[in-house]
Amino acid sequence: MEASRAVKIRAVTELGLAAAKGVLDYGSVCDFVKRHRLLNGVPSDAHRSRAHWSLTLSVTLDPAIPADVPTILAMIGELAEFERLAHEVVATEASLTAALFGPRPGAETLIARVNGEAAGFALFFHNFSTFLARSGLCIEDLYVRPAFRGQGVGRSLLTHIAGLAAARGCGRMEWSVLNWNRRAIGFYESLGAKPVNDWTVYRLDRAAIEALQ
Repeated sequence: MEASRAVKIRAVTELGLAAAKGVLDYGSVCDFVKRHRLLNGVPSDAHRSRAHWSLTLSVTLDPAIPADVPTILAMIGELAEFERLAHEVVATEASLTAALFGPRPGAETLIARVNGEAAGFALFFHNFSTFLARSGLCIEDLYVRPAFRGQGVGRSLLTHIAGLAAARGCGRMEWSVLNWNRRAIGFYESLGAKPVNDWTVYRLDRAAIEALQ
């Protein structure tokens, strides 16, 4: 891996808020991953394996399997409550199972456990940059349950995804943060991400998509 390559880590704000984007050079990402012992030995098809990696003495990450769907859905609900968006959640166990484990899975999910108890999760998928001519990883949700915050769970999830991105040759990682979530913003900036307010996210919901047909 050449340290001269660039990896963009962008925090993209959704829900009509201004986007925040930061940049880390490839060498910085590799150094970050190495410090957490994740650069080597991460299989490119890790999301297809039930194998898990111990990141600290107490935190383990498991690629989700269908039996984990109730736990994932429960944490999605908790995240929505925290983000004041519970009224927007329409996902069910059936729809989530189809989306994550159907013929064309739309995303990958990691579940963080502390002493065997589900402590958080990250759900992510591949996107693509035409400027870089490389795929990237977009983190849709990164959530840690309140009882487990401040114990390195969020860092473990994000670091592991960075290891996957490095192993897969991704050009960048992206994720979103609400402007009022100062704790999350501080966490991301502590990793080296820097906000750039030059972009605004636009969205068509399902009704708008159908109206556009």
